[in-house]
Amino acid sequence: MIKTEHLTKRYGRLTAVDDLSFEVVPGEVLGFLGPNGAGKTTTMRMLTGFITPTSGRAWIYGHDVESDPIAARTCIGYLPEGAPAYGEMTARAFLEFIADLRGLRGAVRRARLDTVIQRLELAPVLQQSIETLSKGFRRRVGLAQAIVHDPAVLILDEPTDGLDPNQKHEVRTLINEMSRGKIIVISTHILEEVDAVCTRAMVIARGRLVADDTPAGLAARSRYHNAVSLQLERPEQLAVAREAVAALPQVAAVEVDERGGKLTALPAGGAAILGPISDRIAQAGVHVVALRVEPGRLDEVFRTLTHL
Repeated sequence: MIKTEHLTKRYGRLTAVDDLSFEVVPGEVLGFLGPNGAGKTTTMRMLTGFITPTSGRAWIYGHDVESDPIAARTCIGYLPEGAPAYGEMTARAFLEFIADLRGLRGAVRRARLDTVIQRLELAPVLQQSIETLSKGFRRRVGLAQAIVHDPAVLILDEPTDGLDPNQKHEVRTLINEMSRGKIIVISTHILEEVDAVCTRAMVIARGRLVADDTPAGLAARSRYHNAVSLQLERPEQLAVAREAVAALPQVAAVEVDERGGKLTALPAGGAAILGPISDRIAQAGVHVVALRVEPGRLDEVFRTLTHL
C-alpha cells in the first residue's frame, strides 16, 4: 500500500502540506482534489521522493521513501505535472531511454515498449522530436514512460489537463483498464475526473485534509442530494408548480429557471422527495415532460469544503 503518517512540508513560514496521514490499497483509484495551491503537487513530489518532507514519513509497498528510495521508486510510475521530457529526443528514443533507466532487458523490454506504444497510439509520432508534438501527444508520451515498467503504483499529476474531450476520454479509459490490482493516485482539480475514474476522493485545502470519501459519499453531502428537477411542458405553469412544491414539508427550497421552464426542489435534510412531489404536481394539474432526481453536485461540495 501507500501509507503516510503526519506528512508535512514547510517553506519558511509557508506550510504547503500540513500533517497529512492516509493509506491507499491496491484496486483503489484515489482522486486527490484541491484548489490550485492546496498542496497536491507537493504531496505527489514527497511520495515520489523528489522533495524531502519537513516532518512525517511515507511508505510505498513497505519501502520508506526517504531511507529506501530506490526500492520505493521501483514500484512507482510517475507522471509529473506538465509531462516534462527531453524535447530534443524523439518519442521512440525517450521511451527507450526510460526503459534503460527502469532496467528492462530482452523480450520483456520489447514487449513492454510495444504494449505502451500500442495502448497510447504513439506509432505515428515515434520518430518526431517531443518538442514538435501536440500537447495531447506529449501527455501520451509522458503517460507511456510512467507505465512502461508495469508499476504497482501510478501517481499521475493532472493527467488530462489541457487535453481535448476525445483525448481525455482515451486517458480515462486507460486508467480504468489499469486500475485492477494497482494503486492509482490522480491529482486533479477537474471534478468530472472524479466521477469518471475514481473509487475514492480526498480533498485538501491549504495543505490539510478536509474530506476522504467515495465520490458518491461526497456528492451526498450536497444540498442538491436527492433534489428533484422538473422540466415543465408549459412554462406559464411555473408559478403554480412552485407554490405546490414549496408547500411540502419535505422541501427546503425551490429554485426556478424561468427561461428554461424548469424548477428544482431541494430536500430538507436530504430526504427522498420524489414521491410527494409527483403526487403534488399531479394534483395541481401541472404537466411535466422530464423529471430527474439529482445525486448531488460535487462542485458545490468542493466549494464548501475548500472555502472553510
